Amino acid sequence: MRRLVESTTNETGMAKLSNPTPADVERYRQNYIVEMDGIALYRSMAAAERDTQRAAIFEKLAQNEERHAQRWAKLIQSGGGSVPKHKPSARVRLLGWLARQFGTRRVVPIISSMEARDEAGYMRQPEAAGLPAEERAHSRTLLAMEGKTSGQDSIAGAERWHTTATGGGLRAAVFGINDGLLSNFSLVMGFAGAEAKSEYIILAGVAGLLAGSFSMAAGEYVSVRAQREVFEQQIAIEKEELEMSPREEEEELSLIYQAKGIPEHEASRLANRIIQNPKTAIDTLAREELGLDPAGLGSPWTAAMSSFVAFVLGAFVPVAPYLLTSGTKAWIASASLSFCALFSVGAVLSIFTARGPLPSGARMLAIGLSVSAITYSVGWLLGVSVG
Repeated sequence: MRRLVESTTNETGMAKLSNPTPADVERYRQNYIVEMDGIALYRSMAAAERDTQRAAIFEKLAQNEERHAQRWAKLIQSGGGSVPKHKPSARVRLLGWLARQFGTRRVVPIISSMEARDEAGYMRQPEAAGLPAEERAHSRTLLAMEGKTSGQDSIAGAERWHTTATGGGLRAAVFGINDGLLSNFSLVMGFAGAEAKSEYIILAGVAGLLAGSFSMAAGEYVSVRAQREVFEQQIAIEKEELEMSPREEEEELSLIYQAKGIPEHEASRLANRIIQNPKTAIDTLAREELGLDPAGLGSPWTAAMSSFVAFVLGAFVPVAPYLLTSGTKAWIASASLSFCALFSVGAVLSIFTARGPLPSGARMLAIGLSVSAITYSVGWLLGVSVG
């Protein structure tokens, strides 16, 4: 019989199960060991680091992990268990040795990925309330120490168009016109290869246009809506954590700024000033810890409409000649227009990439040629077979 989980919150804001089972206590013990490994690892990194500012950051990360370990120790004891004696794991000892031999910068990316795994492991544990965000902040602090950022910061910071892409508008339009053009051109070429009558090709093209455009719009709406809900939930959790433990959030923010090269006293002062204003604090924490822009989460309706209109425009190109003529003339005109459109779409996409317009357009044209040749051949073979 499945156990019903009830949780309570003590005076420190830490959630705990009302009646922890031996399995729960064992889970607490495993979490405690993970946090103790983190303490040992950060302390070894601090000892191996020659830069005093970076060493101080590692030491503060170790202190944060100590707070986490104390939480699990209390839960173990409240469940009637005994806190295990800890000995650093082989992985921790190996990473410490690598840091001493080759420098901490070689090891930081590995630790960052470990923090990300810890965050995922805590997501479904009610007693770990607040810890996923802290582990995420640790990971971002380590990324900042590498001179890197993640999420929106890595792309949107340099490419403003991609901020719109997060909202779904521009990204949906780009994918919509590309998919509409390529898919309907392939469909039309398939029917043309089967030597179908122009009426049938028009029917197939219009059906493909309608089916594809509504499908793309619905898919974009669901995708952006789900993404927005996830982001809103993360921001709501960050807001709740700020209200419950502003001091801890201030420390996490200060660490991130220190990892970016700001002196400790300036980073602490800046974090303190930001936390004093709740609205500014939420906005900053969302950007620095989550990599999100609260004002740019995107509209699912904008994404859906952009995708729909763009798909219709792209899908109409290969069908248009069949509305004016038929036979070989329509086929040649459809292929010529579609090839020009494919090259143009590829060239326009080069605005958002590092590739030049000619290589980008040529690549898109090559893809269109390959796909249309395949569908035309399949249509021809099927047409011969049916005939």
